[in-house]
This record gives sequence, structure tokens and C-alpha cells, in this order.
Amino acid sequence: MDEPLIFERSRRGRKGYSLPEEKLKTKPQDVIPDRLLRQDIKDFPEVSELDVVRHFTHLSQRNYGVDTGFYPLGSCTMKYNPKINEEAARLRGFALSHPCQPEELSQGVLRLIFELSQFLAEIGGLDAVSLQPAAGAQGEFTGMRVIRAYHEKKGNPRAAVLIPDTAHGTNPASSRLCGYGVIQVKTTEKGVLAPEAVSQAMTEDIAGLMLTNPNTLGLFETNIKEVAEVVHSKGGLVYCDGANMNALMGIARPGDMGVDVLQFNLHKTFSTPHGGGGPGSGPVAVKKHLRRFLPVPLVVKKGTKYVLDYKLPDSIGKVKAFYGNFGVMVRAYAYIRSMGASGLKRASECAVLNARYLRERLLPYFDLPYDSPCLHECVFSDNKQKEKGVTTLDMAKRLMDYGFHPPTIYFPLVVQGALMIEPTETESRETLDEFVEAMIAIAKEAQENPEIILSAPHRTKVSRVDEVKAARELILKWKP
Repeated sequence: MDEPLIFERSRRGRKGYSLPEEKLKTKPQDVIPDRLLRQDIKDFPEVSELDVVRHFTHLSQRNYGVDTGFYPLGSCTMKYNPKINEEAARLRGFALSHPCQPEELSQGVLRLIFELSQFLAEIGGLDAVSLQPAAGAQGEFTGMRVIRAYHEKKGNPRAAVLIPDTAHGTNPASSRLCGYGVIQVKTTEKGVLAPEAVSQAMTEDIAGLMLTNPNTLGLFETNIKEVAEVVHSKGGLVYCDGANMNALMGIARPGDMGVDVLQFNLHKTFSTPHGGGGPGSGPVAVKKHLRRFLPVPLVVKKGTKYVLDYKLPDSIGKVKAFYGNFGVMVRAYAYIRSMGASGLKRASECAVLNARYLRERLLPYFDLPYDSPCLHECVFSDNKQKEKGVTTLDMAKRLMDYGFHPPTIYFPLVVQGALMIEPTETESRETLDEFVEAMIAIAKEAQENPEIILSAPHRTKVSRVDEVKAARELILKWKP
């Protein structure tokens, strides 16, 4: 299983195809312009079809994903995606539809977009939804652009945005991209925002507050209604990063808490593919007074027909070509329709139950910086293990020897040596128990035999790599 590089498999003259060129009436170079024909690449691997199949099959067997094992990445919500959603997205009427089709030939597609936006509006407790953003971060950017457009319409775009120290890392970036300064608001010793802290920072030059709820500590912002009132009293708006809605759906709605803008991460909450660079989807929901600023077009229903509505007088314009990543929408729609309201609520309950189960079982072995009831994820630190020189990174590497993908580490930044664990609702108790036993074994090794952790992993293709060197000195071209 010591798989070489594809370049190392190369043998001069070996081919992976067989075409009777002498019998072809027309050769590629006769009909395809030279500029579109690939020229010979020096040292390009010459391999057989079997070489290619075995090479990439071996590589795939080394890959770790949610279909092969437990993926406890806190904040990322790497939960299993039901295969029925994939089947729905492959239905010919959806898969072969084209965004340039006329509306009368796209009624099924438009109906799905319309109904999905209605579902998301109901789940979030808001009034209008744009499905155009192609990822959660782009959803944040779109939501903040809506907020800026709202303030510009009132005559003053304002200068800055308040962001808690427990925010997702993309939140400050999204604000900056929209021309806002960022003012950090510290959370309390319980890990949540206090209305008093927001009140001290909030002025009429602040465009609004951008927070995550539940926050990155996995804690519910218990003061969110009071905080929203403080922001609204100064004419600001409240943006909620809805990446963690899998802890709330069917139980609580951000719109009922005073939130004006909310982005969903369909790949996290509504069981569509996640990772590998996309495609993603980050729909944005707003209260009715902000609808006019959403990207165009929106899908609306007129009588029995579904049409594209471009008549939003103050729209921020498009944020993506056409109408968003439709295949992802089909998957999310299938998930919501198959789960129903009661199923979505049950999913949230199971996500919280699983996280609290892990929290209680691991509590005797790992430091818990914020001892409050968690929701969908729990955050530990390496304080107990540092006494023996074992860090969070060391434990993450050792966990790979036990056959598990490590959790998110060193985030959120408010916790030194953070271990951020999110089990999601899709994992069984048996899987959670196996993970717990591995973590307990590592905690004991840290006390009794730390050397084995400090040199981990031992069972992977490669052990410790120089990650800084790999990031700074990229090798993008094969050199024999």
C-alpha cells in the first residue's frame, strides 16, 4: 500500500487508450484550433488505464470522509448526507435544466426555489429569502451588503460593526469587505454577550451587531433579545450567523429574537454536501423592511405561475451568476420535505443530546473552560494535559491512530488549546462511545506515557509534517 506518485508510475511509451487513428476520417487537429489542443507536456506521466485506476483507487482508500467514519469537527457540522437527497438532485428534470430556459419551461424548478425560500423563512422566523449566495461566507457578505444598503438609503452608511470575541472567523472579514471597521465586544465569564457591554460600544455610527447563535462555544446567547433592543435603539441592525441552526431549527427562531438578517448554511444544517471546495449554498433571510435590498431576482408566485421578480428598487444586484447553486437547493429541499417540521425539530434535539452526552462523559478527563450547558457542540482545552507537555495538537495527531478524524483544534480563539467537538445528530451512541473511549485512552496516555502521543501519529502514511513549511513553500509542479 506504499502508493507512489503517478509520475513515478510512468513508463515511456505506455498509454491508457487505444484509438484506430488510421481509420478516422477526421483527426482532432483538423477541426479543433491549435490554441485549444494540448501540446506535449514534458515529463507528463505515461501510464496505462490499469495504472490510473489502481493509483486513484488506492488514494481514495486513504481518504477519510463522513461516509467512512465519525467526523467531529466543531463549527463545521460535518454530518451524514442521506443518499435520497443525491437521487433527487439527479432527477433528469432538475439535473438537465438550464438557467437560460424560459420561465414557462422551468415551472418545476422555480416552484422548488420558491417553496424552499418559504421553508427557510418559516424556520428562521424572517420574511424574505435569497438563495443566490453560493456559500456561508458569501451569505455573510451578502447580508452585510444588505445592511450597508439599508443605511445608505437612510443617508448614512455608518462606520463599523460590533462583533463578539466568540464569532466565526469569517464574520470580521465579511464586515471589512463591505467597508466597515470591526469593533470586538468581549463576552462574559459565562461565554455569552452582556447587554451592558453592547450598550457601551453601540453608537449611532455603528451599523449593527454581527453575532453567531449558538456561538462558537456551543452556548446559546441567553441575552439576545435584550442585546437586539440595545442595537435597535441606536438605529442599528442585528445580523445572525446561522451556521449553527442545526441546534435551533424547530425549537427557536432567530427572527423572533430580534434578528434582522440571517444566513443559512445548507451544507451544515440541511444535509447537503460539505467540503472539497463546494458547491455550497448560503441563503440570506431578512425582515420585510430589508426585502427591497436583496439580490435580484427573487422567485415569486403570481396566480398559478412562478416568475422571476427583478423589481426590487434598491437591490444590491447579483452576487452570483443566475440564481445560486440549484443542485444544492434540490438536496436541501428533499431533506426538509422528507423530515417535516417534527423531524427537523427532532434532529436539533438529537444534535444537542449527542453534544451534551460527549460533554458529560469527557468532563472528568479534559478541562472545560466554560461550564455552561452546551447545545450542538462542546469546547474543551488541553490544560490538564499540558502539565505533561502534551498539547491539543499532539492529542489530535494521536486520535488518528485510533481511527478517528480529529475535532477542530485551537478554535474558538477565546479558549487556549481548544478542542472543539461537534457530534451532529446523525451519529449513534455506539459511535460516540467508541470516540469517548479513544479520547479517554489518550487522556490516560498523556499522564502515563506522554512520549507515545508526542510522536503520533504512528499508523498513518506519514507522521508529523512541517505544516508551516508546507503552507509557505507550495510545490505545485512535479520535479523528477
